[in-house]
Amino acid sequence: MLIDHYIMDFMSITPDRLSGASLHLIKAGGKRLRPLITLLTARMLGGLEAEARAIPLAASIETAHTFSLIHDDIMDRDEVRRGVPTTHVVYGDDWAILAGDTLHAAAFKMIADSREWGMSHEQAYRAFKVLSEAAIQISRGQAYDMLFEETWDVDVADYLNMVRLKTGALIEAAARIGAVAAGAGSEIEKMMGEVGMNAGIAFQIRDDILGVIGDPKVTGKPVYNDLRRGKKTLLVIYAVKKAGRREIVDLIGPKASEDDLKRAASIIVDSGALDYAESRARFYVERARDILSRVPAVDAESKELLNLLLDYIVERVK
Repeated sequence: MLIDHYIMDFMSITPDRLSGASLHLIKAGGKRLRPLITLLTARMLGGLEAEARAIPLAASIETAHTFSLIHDDIMDRDEVRRGVPTTHVVYGDDWAILAGDTLHAAAFKMIADSREWGMSHEQAYRAFKVLSEAAIQISRGQAYDMLFEETWDVDVADYLNMVRLKTGALIEAAARIGAVAAGAGSEIEKMMGEVGMNAGIAFQIRDDILGVIGDPKVTGKPVYNDLRRGKKTLLVIYAVKKAGRREIVDLIGPKASEDDLKRAASIIVDSGALDYAESRARFYVERARDILSRVPAVDAESKELLNLLLDYIVERVK
């Protein structure tokens, strides 16, 4: 993908170990959902010229996403992502932290460099502001996610607020930045941001589902990771409400055995949490689709591709 080449060229820095750590997850693959949303939004609203201008912006979104994954993996002590050992497992915590910091800075440098790709000063400023706001929201979301591991006093509203920040904010930014690249007005930018936010919430709910029933060979991540960490996902919150806290509290968390985790997953499935979560994911996707339908398109094909991307979000298996 063009975005991958852009990032790899940009991050071809010395020392080699820093470059290697920074690019480890990029080279491992991934869905590239966020930069794709940026590029499709730009083309939908402004045609091929806008899409070309958006390339460094799309790369900045993926670079920021990769930074957040590296640091999340350190905090969660996750050992596998995208089917390969995580960055801190391969390079150690110190190099992984440094790689994440470097990627974070690089994401904003890419936006500054977008002036050389035809972005105006005002457009670059708006894109910089959007990503800056998203970066703060991501950190807030991660903070809530970590705090929720320490308590059972978490309800659906708490979960949705956390997801809007941790996952929704960057996908919202991806769509808004695409609109900025196309020269769209503030109202269209806002609407595309709402499309991205709702898509992001649905994406995270689907991630929660795959954390319970996903095939590790397909997802590239161990099953039950969220349960092992004591994450208060939408499924866990629903299962606790239906089955009772006593039924599940001792079965998840870092001290839980593999049998405990399997039992917890069984309780979650039997509670109807999967059906509930799937219905909520579809609700947010349909909300995104409704908003998207009201956005005027210069390129109809790109709009249709965005609609197909919404389908993918709730149907994906990895």
